[in-house]
Amino acid sequence: MLGKARGGRDSLRTMNIQVFGTLKCQETRKAQRYFKERRIPFQFIDLAERGLSKGELNSVKAVIGVGNLIDREGKEYARRNLKYLAHNVEEELLNDPLLFKTPIVRNGNKATIGYMPDVWKEWGSSN
Repeated sequence: MLGKARGGRDSLRTMNIQVFGTLKCQETRKAQRYFKERRIPFQFIDLAERGLSKGELNSVKAVIGVGNLIDREGKEYARRNLKYLAHNVEEELLNDPLLFKTPIVRNGNKATIGYMPDVWKEWGSSN
């Protein structure tokens, strides 16, 4: 009888992965490639087309922290002069998804920001 090894490929396939980013972002493309190469299904959400919903943002910020989600080094942050303006980070992120650091990778109530293959590998072994 063939059994499924705990933490093997089958457990990786049961993950519900969402990758939020932009097609122009090299780190987002690396994240997509990571999941494609391992045949792990994922949903890609292009932040140039649609941002995170309030519920998605709440889930991600609970893990990462809202202050860590905004890309203070990014072009959009500079273009909008947010460095010099008082602003509510959460409101700005909901109104302009291009302010997010990318990629944001979600798996249920777990989340990462940036290219984090070691963490994603752990997600597969903890299922």
